[in-house]
Amino acid sequence: NLLWEIKLPGVGGSTPIVWKDRIIITSGIGENDDAEDGVICFDWEGNQVWEVKLGKQNPGKHKRGSGSNPSAITNGERIFVLFKTTTLAALDFDGNVLWKTNLQDTHGEITFWWDFGTSPVLVEGNVVVAIMNEGQSYLLALEQSTGKVAWKVDRNYTCNKETAQSYTTPLLITEGDKTTIVVWGADHLTGHDATTGELIWSYSGFNPGQKQYWRTIASPAISDGVALVPYGRGRLLAGMKTKIEGDMTEKDFLWEKSGIGTDVATPIAIDGKVYILSFNGKLWCLDILTGEELWKSELPEVKGLFYSSPTLAGNMLYMCNDVGAFYVCEVSDSGIKVLTHTQFEDNFVASPVLVQNKLLLRGTKNLYCFGQE
Repeated sequence: NLLWEIKLPGVGGSTPIVWKDRIIITSGIGENDDAEDGVICFDWEGNQVWEVKLGKQNPGKHKRGSGSNPSAITNGERIFVLFKTTTLAALDFDGNVLWKTNLQDTHGEITFWWDFGTSPVLVEGNVVVAIMNEGQSYLLALEQSTGKVAWKVDRNYTCNKETAQSYTTPLLITEGDKTTIVVWGADHLTGHDATTGELIWSYSGFNPGQKQYWRTIASPAISDGVALVPYGRGRLLAGMKTKIEGDMTEKDFLWEKSGIGTDVATPIAIDGKVYILSFNGKLWCLDILTGEELWKSELPEVKGLFYSSPTLAGNMLYMCNDVGAFYVCEVSDSGIKVLTHTQFEDNFVASPVLVQNKLLLRGTKNLYCFGQE
């Protein structure tokens, strides 16, 4: 039930966001050296409403990367976008640029081996970005209305080669009457006061051997007061309580699993369960509180790798990979049943989006919308 398909004007990896009758993506606009950072708005009929260019892009280094990996976010009045150039901007829903800044120009060089990945989050009237690299690392909050710095806190840890580099996106949780920003990277899971950025708690012990190259890509998932943290380049997964204070270590983990994990795709945590999709299409379902393996499965005929995070809607799991394979599976207490396996002539890095009884898939080449006529 393909409703429409739109050819995109350049390369991008960000997941689309939706607000009412508008679909927003970030993307390169143009080709090769002439491409620019861009924001594009579509309606649900597949028409382009507007596009905005924000300056020359810094193109992707990885074959599946791009200069437009971070996803946009909105509060319903303003749209906030971030790019590999470290341009951070706010737009209104008519495509007018309200303010724009460049993080490297204002806060110093950012050194990643690969392509910028973290997306911004909105909290307490601010837009917050986590910068975790081998240079100066920090959490930065800018006022949503003006782009002025509300607060900035350092987040620096001694790490081995590449391990301080993190491409994860922060999470927001409510603990009592406080909102906490949860950040994963540099071998530490940390919780910060959303109003000030002040460190409230931290977990260490994710890399007791101080191994090199343990950069983090998959973000954690949180449910039932437990954070599910993938690490060790897809080989390890741990669960830990979030309603804490002070410094914790691996001795304080609720549980830890070896041989189960994800390197890039973020897990899904809901209703006491966590679902994990590996790079090569293996799936696990674990009990959040105990780490008990409830089932494991494997997608059939897998070619390519899963950079895209899975999406769960009810008992339906949607997954796509970097060579255009798309799976829809029914999830039960005993495992999965594959309902459809479709092959596209495209590459998927963005996650499937389900909204208003429609499915959006953002590929390297096209944006697709599926649903009932």
